[in-house]
Amino acid sequence: MKCPFCGYGESRVLDSRSAEDREAIRRRRECIGCERRFTTYERVDEPPLVIVKKGGIREPFNRVKLLSGLTKACEKRRISAAVLEGLVAQIERELRSSPELEATSKNVGEMVLKRLSDLDEVAYVRFASVYRDFHDVRSFMKEIAKLIDRHQS
Repeated sequence: MKCPFCGYGESRVLDSRSAEDREAIRRRRECIGCERRFTTYERVDEPPLVIVKKGGIREPFNRVKLLSGLTKACEKRRISAAVLEGLVAQIERELRSSPELEATSKNVGEMVLKRLSDLDEVAYVRFASVYRDFHDVRSFMKEIAKLIDRHQS
């Protein structure tokens, strides 16, 4: 493993642990050249998962992008980074369990909204406001009314 600080090609592993719901191994390493420490993650190399966007454009599934969107929706809410990582891992696992290696961005957005509605109503509304691309206040209010009805049932 190449050191990110000095570029030296050898390091030693100081600690290994399971990470991300046992989907990865987190390794704490120390560079033999400069003795600085860094962290690496080891995952199984899986076939690429492709997301089909609204315009038909295909792009690789990007867990960092999904986590970033969730983080923005949950900003200033009492939701830990570990919970958000868990949501991303659940969604990725569900997508990969499908026989298809392609999913629509609409499908992914609905998966996120389903989980956020159970987790935090404010985060749900924030994510929906971007994902659903409301054109006016009336359509936004309809979405909030659906959320209220669902929680009162």
